[in-house]
Amino acid sequence: MFLNTLTPKFYVALTGTSSLISGLILIFEWWYFRKYGTSFIEQVSVSHLRPLLGGVDSSSPSNANTSNGEADSNRQSVSECKVWRNPLNLFRGAEYNRYTWVTGREPLTYYDMNLSAQDHQTFFTCDSDHLRPADAIMQKAWRERNPQARISAAHEALELEDCATAYILLAEEEATTIMEAERLFKQALKAGESCYRRSQQLQHHGTQYEAQHRRDTNVLVYIKRRLAMCSRKLGRTREAVKMMRDLMKEFPLLSMFNIHENLLESLLELQNYADVQAVLAKYDDISLPKSATICYTAALLKARAVSDKFSPEAASRRGLSTAEMNAVEAIHRAVEFNPHVPKYLLEMKSLILPPEHILKRGDSEAIAYAFFHLQHWKRVEGALNLLHCTWEGTFRMIPYPLEKGHLFYPYPICTETADRELLPMFHEVSVYPKKELPFFILFTAGLCSFTAMLALLTHQFPELMGVFAKAFLSTLFAPLNFIMEKVESILPSSLWHQLTRI
Repeated sequence: MFLNTLTPKFYVALTGTSSLISGLILIFEWWYFRKYGTSFIEQVSVSHLRPLLGGVDSSSPSNANTSNGEADSNRQSVSECKVWRNPLNLFRGAEYNRYTWVTGREPLTYYDMNLSAQDHQTFFTCDSDHLRPADAIMQKAWRERNPQARISAAHEALELEDCATAYILLAEEEATTIMEAERLFKQALKAGESCYRRSQQLQHHGTQYEAQHRRDTNVLVYIKRRLAMCSRKLGRTREAVKMMRDLMKEFPLLSMFNIHENLLESLLELQNYADVQAVLAKYDDISLPKSATICYTAALLKARAVSDKFSPEAASRRGLSTAEMNAVEAIHRAVEFNPHVPKYLLEMKSLILPPEHILKRGDSEAIAYAFFHLQHWKRVEGALNLLHCTWEGTFRMIPYPLEKGHLFYPYPICTETADRELLPMFHEVSVYPKKELPFFILFTAGLCSFTAMLALLTHQFPELMGVFAKAFLSTLFAPLNFIMEKVESILPSSLWHQLTRI
């Protein structure tokens, strides 16, 4: 009786409303997946509904052995997702800010700048800064979030004395050209060398003086490295190479600055490939942490030996020679280390300004490498063609699932999350391995399409769709009607009458 009273307008309203609601859910799910890389419904169900439905709590005693067993893998994941300072990072005032003035976009994320603030406090401050008024001001300046407040504090420190870290801050953030930044760094060098010589004589007088000397050493190395980078940007590449070599000889233990990567880029600019090979022989060692610069530069040198004569058609007919096989293996090794780089080198994906911090094997490292090294690959005739022909073959060699790896440790699963924090919102983060669309996006898309089609058919053919709807609902409730009839036939009529009254 109820079904017979329903009009076609009701079915149109029902299916149309269902289509609208499922469409809104689909749009939200798609936006959430694009932004965070996961399904919102899946995340809520796993995080909140599973415990309510009796899911196992990972912190319960019964899972103690499992948690202990996973401790090593968790530690490995944390170490793999360590964020590193970009050795070729740009100048905020002279480069990043100029981009903002032209485009209106912010190239650096808050997370990236916060990491830089932590680096500055680690390298440029120490516990005894309160003893020197200028250093005390700079200690507060590095903690400031407002750029203008930091610049004002640096000027205030310089009014008291020649402070090397104050000059550094002004060169990084206030200078609008590389030449102006270089001038300020030269002033910082003069003040930094004076402090370094003074603390070097007192470093053995106690832990306080030792900490001061460590800080002054970090300041001096930073200034000299940035001066070398200024020379490189201003076209004085040979001078930059000499400064970097002298710096590496003077402070051989300060490897955390990764000055060898600056040196490799400058030597490639000079096309001094023999010296590049010598640097690689020293730093491309199994005991040292790898980087995209190391792996792809090694691949470029091997590709250079064969790329000018390489032809995929000829190689398929006669097979690869030994030199070509070495070049292909080097490319496969580089692509396995960072699979995001080839798309930028082959200009299949647009470049943005590199961040101040990078994640090894992540999209941020790929951007930083390609931003500075694309020109070197273009300069070697046929190198990009060889890369284009061979880089995708790497993925056939990597065992699946990715937990195994081939030449390196398995590719970490945390790179996407860290890269989304490091890279600006307007950049589409490269994800490896490519994620399948979550089930709930496919489900809501199908539901939205199906209900929209039903609404359209019901609107166009109301009488026919009404008959179909009644037939469908009758078929759906047929098992229930059959069960009710059986119950009525089994139970006494008086008992059934009493139950219905209740």
